[in-house]
Amino acid sequence: MFNLAILKDTVAIHPSNFGLPPEQALVAELNKKYANRVLHDVGLCISVFDLSEVGEGKVRYGDGFLWYKTVFRMVIFRPFTSEVILGKVKSSDESSVRVSLGFFDDIYIPAIYLPQPSCFDPNERAHFWIPESEFTKPHELLDTPIVGRMYIDTGEVIRIRVEADEFYDDEPGPPKALDGVAVEKEVRRAPYSVIASVAEQGLGPVSWWNGTGAEDAAMEED
Repeated sequence: MFNLAILKDTVAIHPSNFGLPPEQALVAELNKKYANRVLHDVGLCISVFDLSEVGEGKVRYGDGFLWYKTVFRMVIFRPFTSEVILGKVKSSDESSVRVSLGFFDDIYIPAIYLPQPSCFDPNERAHFWIPESEFTKPHELLDTPIVGRMYIDTGEVIRIRVEADEFYDDEPGPPKALDGVAVEKEVRRAPYSVIASVAEQGLGPVSWWNGTGAEDAAMEED
């Protein structure tokens, strides 16, 4: 889920921080610049791990800052494909379930990656699964008794498997015009998102599987 990326940058230290050890001042400036920032095709920056190389501080004409060429290692969040992680259900709509890790909220489980047969309940605003059901169509599933449904409720701890991740680099700027007519601007997408699934045994809300091991053990003893 976390890895290290080697980055390079030239960092300016303000005169008010000249009294600090250079390494401490550099780490503070690098964290200020990179923490919680998405680097395209790299991942979400968390914090500086360490400084690999630090050049000699130089003053540029006209500003008074000390400028350091640095090579450093940054802790990056970017889970690998097929990695299994725990999160919490943040919200649901007809197309997907959104999962949060607390520090990262852009994890989505598309409806096709839910256990089948499953359906979205508009009254509960949640997807549900009916194991071994003979029904497959949404209207049939919505007519089933609520007692037999296994819901993916908001706030539940959920175990997911990473299927893919996506980076978006939306260009800022005014709305574009086509033949003199303004084109409606697309909704901005998150710069980094993760696609996950829960369509296998052991995946999904942890509450689905709690006690399964105990039940199996009890059956073996009998």
